[in-house]
Amino acid sequence: MSAQGTPTAAGKTTGTSKTTSAQTPKGAWTITFLLFLFMLVNFADKIVVGLAGVPIMTDLKLEPEQFGLLGSSFFFLFSISAIVVGFIVNKVPTRWVLLTLAVVWALAQFPMVGTVSFTTLLICRIVLGAGEGPAFSVAVHAIYKWFPDEKRALPTAVLSQGSAFGVILAVPALNWIIVNHSWHYAFGALGVVGLIWVAAWLALGREGPLEDTQVLAATEPKIPYLQLLTSRTFVGCVAATFGAYWALSLGLTWFTPFIIEGLGFSQSDAGWISTLPWVFGATIVILTGWISQVMMARGATTRVARGVLGSVPLVIGGLILALMPHVQGAGLQLALLVVGTGLCGAIYVVCPPMLGEFTPVSQRGAIIAIYGALYTFAGIIAPNVMGTVIQRAGSMLDGYMTGFTINAAVMVGSGLLGLLLLWPNTERTRLTRTAAPQASALKGAVLPT
Repeated sequence: MSAQGTPTAAGKTTGTSKTTSAQTPKGAWTITFLLFLFMLVNFADKIVVGLAGVPIMTDLKLEPEQFGLLGSSFFFLFSISAIVVGFIVNKVPTRWVLLTLAVVWALAQFPMVGTVSFTTLLICRIVLGAGEGPAFSVAVHAIYKWFPDEKRALPTAVLSQGSAFGVILAVPALNWIIVNHSWHYAFGALGVVGLIWVAAWLALGREGPLEDTQVLAATEPKIPYLQLLTSRTFVGCVAATFGAYWALSLGLTWFTPFIIEGLGFSQSDAGWISTLPWVFGATIVILTGWISQVMMARGATTRVARGVLGSVPLVIGGLILALMPHVQGAGLQLALLVVGTGLCGAIYVVCPPMLGEFTPVSQRGAIIAIYGALYTFAGIIAPNVMGTVIQRAGSMLDGYMTGFTINAAVMVGSGLLGLLLLWPNTERTRLTRTAAPQASALKGAVLPT
């Protein structure tokens, strides 16, 4: 966009500042690091129930179906909250929205420090999910105010790595607390860490200078939400990421119990083993972001550099995961699980930039939030399905293997849908034609002062 917020010839958008599309403002990577930490806390909060799964089930005398419900409960308000907040950030600065979300996370952890019932734990996880539902979409929207379109893949990858490092760094520490003290104190520690991030963001967090959403809302052409939400790339992003999130939500809830109950490892060993999928996934995410930007710099279309690059690993990962029931030995089964699910991370890097390609800036917060709300429905379904399958299986291990086979099928299907539907470069052209008459009308209009 020009200084008035109109589209450029290349179809890319900037905001109202004088910064050109090739420049990255000073402080952009500081904000990126803070938002990386934001996502680190976010995923540490998510993983704690799965990490403490066996002690929780033992202390509260829970059946697998009940524990599956607990895992799913986190997502009951996740999607609704994501959509509501997504529209809010079209008008409210992301700095204050991010601050509010982090406060909710921290406060939702402290009730678990004392004696707690299953109902209290369930309610706190629902509240936490409502606070964390909008997290990634709001953080993405915030970070895109600091980077032009062609430079967004790498910061998106760094942001996504907050999830991996939230597990890699938090799991050993939290597991030590669980083993040496109590699972109750693991929740309390996360509440304290959340409040520390709140203080850091109050001191250093700022709004990006490349886009002024309120000004753009008054000047840039709008595209009807129905057209954006039914565009094939939007549908493709939801479908592809749904499969990835199925695997992720199983990892958050059932990976550690599988290591202990299915493969026979101790709680102490499960702590470091639980980090393996996230270490591998972190490598995949960073590589995807780097490769995507290199491909685009060399002239590749975003269909290839984003759509194909994100979808193919889902298909390959699903096929690898499908081999688990057909091999022997805990080590080999674990390796297939780590590699198969770790490949899913590629899709998280490419989908938000693809949506940003064709969505007007003043509508982007809502569109990315709705995208997140829809694919995270997998988080409600997957843990419950795994719990039901385990409880009804002939043996614990057979139940886990059936659940991972279902996961493999979902991943392959979602990856194939991504390959079929993800065409962001042509989507932008088609939707821009729709918005062009509106842009002409705006140019001739006198805006109120």
